[in-house]
Amino acid sequence: MGKPYVPNELLSRLVGDRLYSVEFVLNDYVQLRFHGAPGAGPLTLNCYVWPVIQQAGRRWHERDLGYADALRRLTPGVVVSTAEATSDGIRIGLDTGAIHIRPAKDEVFVEIAELHGFADGAWMVWRPGEDSFEDLA
Repeated sequence: MGKPYVPNELLSRLVGDRLYSVEFVLNDYVQLRFHGAPGAGPLTLNCYVWPVIQQAGRRWHERDLGYADALRRLTPGVVVSTAEATSDGIRIGLDTGAIHIRPAKDEVFVEIAELHGFADGAWMVWRPGEDSFEDLA
C-alpha cells in the first residue's frame, strides 16, 4: 500500500516552473506543459475537463469566445501558487493569470486531470469521487 494522499503535495512542485506550451488535443482535452527541474523532461498537466481561466479581472470558460486566446496568453507565465481542496478542485496561480479546474458532475466522464513528468516518477490522476474531487461521487 502506498503512502496516503496529501492534497497539493505533488501539485505544489510546479511552483517556480514556467508554463511554456498549451496544446489542444482534438476537441477532447488541453495539455499544459511546464519546464521542470534541469535534466527532467517537461511536466505535463492533461486537463480532461476544460479549466476556467482567470486573467485581467475576467473569468474565461471554454464556451466563451476568446477562451483559447486567454489560455494561450498564460504562457510564458511562472507558477506562483497552487491549491487543491475538496469542493474547490485545483488552482494554479501564475504571474500571468490563473487556471481553475472544478468541473460539475455532468462534465466528468472518467478522469478530471493528470500530472506527470517528474524526474522521480511521481504522478497523479484526479478522478471524481476521489481525493480533492471526492464531492463529485
